[in-house]
Amino acid sequence: MTTIWQPVEATHQDVVTPAAASALHDLLDRDGDPPGVGSPLPLLWHWLAFLPQARQSDLGEDGHPRTGTFLPPADGRSRMYAGGRIAIGSAPAVGEPLTRTSRVSDVARKKGRTGDLMFVTVDHELASDRAAIHERQNIVYRDARRFEAREAPELREDAHAWVWGRDVRIEPTLLFRFSALTYNAHRIHYDRDYATDVEGYPALVVHGPLQAVLLADAVARFFPCRAVRSFEFRALAPAFDDHDLRLRLKGSSLGEAAEDAPTGGATVEVAAFSGHVKTMTAAAALEPAPAAVSFTAF
Repeated sequence: MTTIWQPVEATHQDVVTPAAASALHDLLDRDGDPPGVGSPLPLLWHWLAFLPQARQSDLGEDGHPRTGTFLPPADGRSRMYAGGRIAIGSAPAVGEPLTRTSRVSDVARKKGRTGDLMFVTVDHELASDRAAIHERQNIVYRDARRFEAREAPELREDAHAWVWGRDVRIEPTLLFRFSALTYNAHRIHYDRDYATDVEGYPALVVHGPLQAVLLADAVARFFPCRAVRSFEFRALAPAFDDHDLRLRLKGSSLGEAAEDAPTGGATVEVAAFSGHVKTMTAAAALEPAPAAVSFTAF
């Protein structure tokens, strides 16, 4: 008898611990002390809570938990984190009890140039006494087969056209530590033999969420006094550990943001480059700044 999958609503409680926040602070090479108990979490750091849970025997060959319960059945397909959007009413704090309610809001199947694709949209509502976050995650499952370099879109662009930024050295230790922090067992991020010999990638793959966290961190470094009310990002191409990741904020957007900083909000464009390939783009909508604002270049 075939069981028909139906979406369900799942509710969980968790907390971002000071130890987890301190570990991510170190991984990102941030200056100063890590946020302690009661301090607002930086953008996207709520991903340190609600880690995936699965028995070891329930992991697939690629390291992902098997689907078919909360997520729709996707056995035999490769999973890619395609992007997402986070709307922040108020940021949660380190050590604050959080409740997350999640549901699959859409499943769509399409034909793409790489074969059959399944697009899954997951909505999360994160709440506490002080926090309110709505998050939408976009996940793509494709037919399992070896990656071919020609599949990556030609998104070549000169990162120097994006005026401000910093470079992050992508090393296996960085990828491994982020996998450990987020309890992500996907083997393409730490098992080089599996990534190259089985899935056909040229090197270890940089996590989509890690790229998003680094882009959010770039915004925070340039606008240390500005809160973010929404953050939307989209993965464009894989990034690998054979290149540094270059994080860039666009000059025109920065000028506009600086001009209206005292009186209104602004949207800042930010992008990640691996070599000359643009691998992820994001847009951060900033809250209006206080009267006295300082801007810090990298």
